[in-house]
Amino acid sequence: MGHEDGTGAGADGELASLALKILVAGGFGVGKTTLVGAVSEIRPLRTEELLSEAGETVDDTDGVAQKTTTTVAMDFGRITIRSGLALYLFGTPGQDRFWFLWDELSQGALGAVVLADTRRLEDCFPAVDYFEHRRIPFVVAVNCFRGARGYGAHEVARALDLEHGTPVVLCDARDKDSGKEVLIRLVEYAGRVHTARLLDSVEPQAGPV
Repeated sequence: MGHEDGTGAGADGELASLALKILVAGGFGVGKTTLVGAVSEIRPLRTEELLSEAGETVDDTDGVAQKTTTTVAMDFGRITIRSGLALYLFGTPGQDRFWFLWDELSQGALGAVVLADTRRLEDCFPAVDYFEHRRIPFVVAVNCFRGARGYGAHEVARALDLEHGTPVVLCDARDKDSGKEVLIRLVEYAGRVHTARLLDSVEPQAGPV
C-alpha cells in the first residue's frame, strides 16, 4: 500500500517515517467515498456497486435520492499530513449488512472520522456506538450539505450524546483542505487520548520502604 509504484513514498520521493491508519465511517450516503477521494494523493481504490432492487428494502435513500452506488467493501486512499507523516484512509461501508467488515478494518486504527448529515443525524448513531464501545478515538465531522439546516458543534454533540471531549467539526467532504483539517484534528485528538491512556496504564513506582 502507499504510492502507486508500491514504494510507499510520498509526493516528494521521501519515505514516510510514520504511517497511521484512519477509518472514515458514517451512515449510508453521507459522503465517505467523497471525502476519501477529495483528500487522497493517490487514485483512491473504490469498491462501489450499483444499488440493486434487492437492496431497496434495506437501503434507506431518503434524503440521498440521487445516490446510485454504494460501497460494498471499503474505499482506500492516502494523504501526507506533513513530511514523514502519512495517513492511510479506509472508508467503511455504511450499510448494516456489510458491518462484518468493520472489525477487520478497525484493527490497528489510530482513530476514526464519523461523517454526519444533519438531515439524517440518526444514521451515524451506530458508528458512534461502535467506536465508543471499542474505545477507538473519533471525531464527528458534520458534512454541510446544501439546503440542510445549519447546526452548531455543541448542538450536534448533544444530539448524539457524545462522550465529553469528543470533537465535532464542520466540513465539506468535497473540499481537500476541509477534509485535511478534519484529519489533522483527529490525529491531534487521538494522540492525546492514546498518550493519556498510556500514562494511566503506568503503575506508580513504589516508594522506599
